[in-house]
Amino acid sequence: MSNGEFEIYKDTDNQYWFRLKAGNGENIGKSEGYTRKLSAEEGIVSVQKNSDDRDNFKVYQSSKDDKWYFNLHSADNGQVILTCSQGYSSKQGLETGIASVMENGSTETIDDLT
Repeated sequence: MSNGEFEIYKDTDNQYWFRLKAGNGENIGKSEGYTRKLSAEEGIVSVQKNSDDRDNFKVYQSSKDDKWYFNLHSADNGQVILTCSQGYSSKQGLETGIASVMENGSTETIDDLT
């Protein structure tokens, strides 16, 4: 069972965002910005549904900083629903980050900071 949580927050751009935090409080993934809070809540439901399948994660290495990144995609429509919060210097670190999303992404704990 996960000790992670989602946080919904409103940023300076006046949009709603959510982030996924691991049990140790580390940010492990973030959403895109949404104009409506309901859309952010629906995004969380999509992460909860899709984060347990490794096939839904797409990885890439940036040519700008040579770091590894991942995006979690919805199996239903292929849209990106969560991006990693940091770049990883090794592919092994990236895999650890994905494993953390897989472990914590099904959490039902949501901290509404709005």
